[in-house]
Amino acid sequence: MLKRIAVMTSGGDSPGMNAAIRAVVRVAIHEGVEVWGIYNGYSGMYEDQMVKLDSRSVGDILQRGGTFLGTARCEHFRTVEGRQKAVDNLKSHGIEGLVVIGGDGSMTGAQLLSEMGIAVIGLPGTIDNDIWGTDYTIGFDTASNTVVDAINKLRDTASSHGRVIVLEVMGRNSGWIAMTAGLAGGAEHILIPEMSVNLDEICEELTHSHASGKKYSVVVVAEGAGSAVEIGKKIVAVTGLDTRVSVLGHIQRGGSPSVFDRILASTLGEHAVLALIAGLSNVMFGFRNGGVVTIDLADAIRHKRTIDPSMFRLANLLAK
Repeated sequence: MLKRIAVMTSGGDSPGMNAAIRAVVRVAIHEGVEVWGIYNGYSGMYEDQMVKLDSRSVGDILQRGGTFLGTARCEHFRTVEGRQKAVDNLKSHGIEGLVVIGGDGSMTGAQLLSEMGIAVIGLPGTIDNDIWGTDYTIGFDTASNTVVDAINKLRDTASSHGRVIVLEVMGRNSGWIAMTAGLAGGAEHILIPEMSVNLDEICEELTHSHASGKKYSVVVVAEGAGSAVEIGKKIVAVTGLDTRVSVLGHIQRGGSPSVFDRILASTLGEHAVLALIAGLSNVMFGFRNGGVVTIDLADAIRHKRTIDPSMFRLANLLAK
């Protein structure tokens, strides 16, 4: 049985990461396993920024967004020599297992460490919800609720002035936030990188809907589908409708995690620790069809998660 493990967060921060860290630490201690925290992701592993954690170390963090362990990029870790130094640092502290919480890049790093003999478990922590094998990633629900809240507020001012509001949300390669929040928020149009959309047709529909009595419209754009500023200019030029643009930005990453994200993170954190103790490695835990599932890290990295086209069709249907 492992006697000492470490936990780290990597990549973009997401609400619920602290809840996952808390679960890892307290479950491990309950099972008689010592836990170390690695600050600033793979950079901290390379720089040997590691400290022993106890139950009090993770007190008062369940409700906090972000990650108290921090996260940072590490160019050194991209090299074989850099990864070897990181592994040597782990071994110098007697660390036998590692829980990595992060997105696809973080999972890639976890697999590389596994190939170097470190027992590794991955937990999907990213607001983009773009990791294959899991229905939900830690932080996605909170980020989607943040966007829905923004849509609700923008609707108030849009209806007051009879405007078109173009809202840009995160999602360089994935439209999950835009798709989910746009559907839940009743957006008239949703633009995502996975689906081709004709902007001229959108302008025509906006013109027709406003001519038929619709007072305002909300267009949600994933950043990977185009610039909201440029799309707003196009709408004004073609339709002449009063249009405003809002780029939501990094506010989507912050905030207290939702109930769902807290429970998801806590549950996956427990599974990660018990898996390491049981001798498992090179896997990621996710949530699918209402339960926790085990996904091979190589599969999670190799495959690309796609948008559910039925959600896209439903959003278009309900926006009429």
